[in-house]
Amino acid sequence: MNKNKILILAVIVVIVLLAASRLVKHPFNFTPITAMAIFAGFYLKKYWGLVIPLAATAVSDYFLGFYDWQVMISVYVGFAIAYFLGWLLSRHKKWYNIFIASAASSLIFFIITNFSVWAFFNWYPHTWAGFISCFTLALPFFRNGFVGDFIYTGLLFGLFEAAIFLVEKRATKFSEA
Repeated sequence: MNKNKILILAVIVVIVLLAASRLVKHPFNFTPITAMAIFAGFYLKKYWGLVIPLAATAVSDYFLGFYDWQVMISVYVGFAIAYFLGWLLSRHKKWYNIFIASAASSLIFFIITNFSVWAFFNWYPHTWAGFISCFTLALPFFRNGFVGDFIYTGLLFGLFEAAIFLVEKRATKFSEA
């Protein structure tokens, strides 16, 4: 198996494990899914790089219980946008770009999903005041999502890059011996 196939397999395993992490108890919106989507976009350049995180999320949604289709679509669109930000980021590999993509993904996800809640449900009046109320009451979820995305993105990229560095260092050591 060549180095590229091993890298792809490792990324897929990480994505599946992160999706499975949604099944354990955690604070609302404090999940690694956005980080997983950015990571997939960064390392899996083919179209299936988008399919894998969305499919892994769908499998975890199956176990968690599906929810209203309008909000579910907005959630998946938010994750797809995070994937594309990761894909764009792969051309500009700098540590700060990774965190910019994480912050942008969090904000976009917040806007898309809360707009969906406001637009498709009668929980809030379909007025400007209802719109503001919907977004204001969702701020604690945004905070959890933003912090979780930031932490998971840093951990995921940092640990993966450290693992690649150590493997390459070890391979160089053995080739010199």
